[in-house]
Amino acid sequence: MTSPNLPQPPQPPQPHPLNRDPTRVKFAYWVPNVSGGLIISKIPQRTSWDLPSNIRYARTAETHGFEYALTQIRFTASYGAANQHESVSFSQALLHNTDKLKVIAAILPGPWNPAVVAKQIASIDNYTNGRIAVNIVSGWFKGEFTAIGEWWLEHAERYRRSNEFIRCLKGIWTAPEEEGFSFGGDFYRFRNYRLAPKPLQKPYPEIFQGGNSDDARRNGAEVSDWYFMNGNTLEGFREQIGDVRARARKAGREKEVKFAVNGFVIVRETEEEAVRVLLEIQGKADKEAVEAFHDAVQQAGASTANKKGMWANSKFEDLVQYNDGFKTKLIGTKEQVADRILLLKCLGIDLVLTAFLHYEEEVEAFGKEVLPLVRELEAQGRGKDVEDEIRRTGEVY
Repeated sequence: MTSPNLPQPPQPPQPHPLNRDPTRVKFAYWVPNVSGGLIISKIPQRTSWDLPSNIRYARTAETHGFEYALTQIRFTASYGAANQHESVSFSQALLHNTDKLKVIAAILPGPWNPAVVAKQIASIDNYTNGRIAVNIVSGWFKGEFTAIGEWWLEHAERYRRSNEFIRCLKGIWTAPEEEGFSFGGDFYRFRNYRLAPKPLQKPYPEIFQGGNSDDARRNGAEVSDWYFMNGNTLEGFREQIGDVRARARKAGREKEVKFAVNGFVIVRETEEEAVRVLLEIQGKADKEAVEAFHDAVQQAGASTANKKGMWANSKFEDLVQYNDGFKTKLIGTKEQVADRILLLKCLGIDLVLTAFLHYEEEVEAFGKEVLPLVRELEAQGRGKDVEDEIRRTGEVY
């Protein structure tokens, strides 16, 4: 019998009533912990990057069925983002002000060592009943690395370092305490490192990682739990998911890899109104900032062996949203957006990462109007027949 005076083991949070179906598509949102919102545009936005506003967004999101939030990592001002709160501490602040939401903290190998991250995340996992995850960002902004005195590695080496980084995180979190973790790599080395306490989540907190290149796909197949994708065409999504799945099959991890996609959401009463908002965002783009971002990311995409890195084929109007979110086509009426989400689900996408123009009202509006509609359609059997979903809405891609 457990004494009532002893600390009781933490209980996992109960799922939101909308999120009980294990086959559901899940929803996340970008946390605007960086100023300027999620677009490089001078259009007025009702979105704030301060902590009180973000606590409000987080509470609203979990109240309406969002399951994840993703904080951003920037070490220096760039491309319309003059101010940046640090991702891990900001994630912890949001977690301490919510009950169900899982927050994904962005981590940049180079500035961070895997031992530091493993310790930070394990501790936060204990503080928050297992509600922290990480997104390993290999990096594309050379100026950010050189500004803080970090070595700048070329594309393949950055992703190889991330591969080792993820292996080290998983090893540190899961190694038997009596043995510790040992590792001899090109970037990281450990000898009988013992971490205590271990994370509450078993076998370890979820690890997200993204990219379009062969290097990113290899990491997604070999070491990550979630593979993040930028917006794309219908055929682009199918090719990317099929390729990563094939690689994962060769690595014996086909059932272990899940897929997430970035999408900028504009829901209005009519499709015409939603498209007008999109055109206004793009028409008021911060041209100088977008072109600077374009130059940086085009170099990153073109530096890959197959010239298919992230943003390699992105146009100016795509880059107004940092991760090609307009390409995901979540722009229209609530019914149109719900249909497109179900098509994405059919393609194999398990999580949709959303961003909005006006966080003050649009996070709540999505949670009230679109998310329940997706659940209603899932309950009716939608989101399972890919050819049917393509027939319904695929032409938009």
